[in-house]
Order: sequence, then C-alpha cells, then structure tokens
Amino acid sequence: MAAAEPARPRRASSRRAGDREGQDRERPGRAAPRRRSGKSGAAAAMRAAAQQLAELLGRLPDSVSSLKPTEDGWEAEVEVVELERIPDTTSVMASYRVALDEEGELISYERTRRYTRGMIDRPT
Repeated sequence: MAAAEPARPRRASSRRAGDREGQDRERPGRAAPRRRSGKSGAAAAMRAAAQQLAELLGRLPDSVSSLKPTEDGWEAEVEVVELERIPDTTSVMASYRVALDEEGELISYERTRRYTRGMIDRPT
C-alpha cells in the first residue's frame, strides 16, 4: 500500500504592501530586512527556507535545525528525508545549507551532509 504523496506547501508572498515602510534608516527607500524585525522575522525566514527548498527538491523538509542572520539576509540548515526506510531510524537524511536574501528569497542551497536518522553526533 503506497502512501499518498503529501500536498506541496504553498509559497507565501515575500512582500506585503505597506510592511516595514520607512523603518530602514541605513538604506533609505528600501524595505527593512526581515532579520531586524525580531521573532517574526526569524519565523518568516524559517518558513521561507523550508518552503522554497521543498519546491526545489520535491521533498518536504523534516526540520530546520539552525537559523542565523547574515549581512545579506539569513542562513539556515534544513534537514530532509532523502530515502525512507523501515525501520524509520535507518532512513537516509540530508542537511542542506540554505541562504536567503533580505526579502526571504532563496539565493543558494547546498547539501552539506548525509546520514541515517538514527545516527547520533559524537563530540569531537
């Protein structure tokens, strides 16, 4: 019995009319970067990273394991199930580094690691 393919996430608009007007004092005439708006900026960046990577890979992300602001926007580490296996602990996972610009648009991604779900990181 094959599992039904999950619905693809809808990509939220990266701009809303009237949002953040006049808030950016460093660069007049431009909307303030999302990372300056606190928690909602980080949450929006997390959703954008997961949704846009899902569109490119055709797989839904399992989690966002890290998110940090950069000078140009955001950088996130997104975990994706690459190959589902039984038992679940043997499924093949991958970590992707995703870069977003100030508007929350994906500008680059790369797979940085592959591992089994049950693998535990060991201190170095």
